[in-house]
Amino acid sequence: METIKKKIPFLLLLLIIPALGFIYTVLNEHPRKAANISTAFDQHIPFIPVFIIPYIIWYGYVLGYLIYFCFKDTKVYIKSLITITIGECICFIIFFFFQTTVNRPDLTSDVPFYHLVNFIYENDRPFNCFPSIHVLTTYVIMLASLHIKNKHVIHSILIQGMGSLIILSTLFVKQHVIWDMVGSMFMVSYIYGIIFELVNIRITQKAKTVEIKK
Repeated sequence: METIKKKIPFLLLLLIIPALGFIYTVLNEHPRKAANISTAFDQHIPFIPVFIIPYIIWYGYVLGYLIYFCFKDTKVYIKSLITITIGECICFIIFFFFQTTVNRPDLTSDVPFYHLVNFIYENDRPFNCFPSIHVLTTYVIMLASLHIKNKHVIHSILIQGMGSLIILSTLFVKQHVIWDMVGSMFMVSYIYGIIFELVNIRITQKAKTVEIKK
């Protein structure tokens, strides 16, 4: 119980997630002229409705593992949240000036998982695709987990395995194209690397300062 109380101030930082979600919704509901950046390879990626399940699991995956990180390693948690925030803000700027769209398949009631797919299609318009926020946040969790020590093997497998399925799901349910995925992963790698190094430098400087005082 004492541990939970100590973590509450850090957990309150998660309020940034719904705030970012609100900004995304505003941008998504006001589409402008959108470009289609799909490639020939995207045309050969099949529509696989069952992948709507990992696509939806994403909502709990990101929030759940951010909370998990908070209790396992607060520094990793904060770095992850900062990376997500910076990454999404960059995405919003791109969405505003360069909006993209995707071609979705026509749905009929005999499509497997029709109701789930249709629910996503109706509530998330096919705009603001590049870079993919689904991929961005998932990849942050996957990278950050590598810095969490003493994880149970189940978490090690689940984070990477489910994360991979979520990223693939963005393509198989036709919510994103290859460039959306690649753009997000590149951006996350760059931002996370910078933040990780800055935190390490700061920790090193503090350690040296303490050593000098001694």
